[in-house]
Amino acid sequence: MAKRDRDYKHEYAIYQGKPAQIKKRSQRNKARRMMQKAGLVGLGDGKDVAHKKAIDNGGTNSRSNLTVQSPSKNRGWRKGKKGYSV
Repeated sequence: MAKRDRDYKHEYAIYQGKPAQIKKRSQRNKARRMMQKAGLVGLGDGKDVAHKKAIDNGGTNSRSNLTVQSPSKNRGWRKGKKGYSV
């Protein structure tokens, strides 16, 4: 199977450039900046800023709703014993 290069321009046009995704990305970036200001994370430290209650589920960017986690814990929340579930 041949390896295909990722078409970032197309990906942005069909998904990342949509207003809803831009808003979500903006909120994630704001949360990261808040935690950097508080001294809890730094550039290139390999830590993720996670929302205890997801923004999609009514969570906010308030300090009480943010926590610092490892990338594997923050990004693998759906994975169970049988793999990814939706």
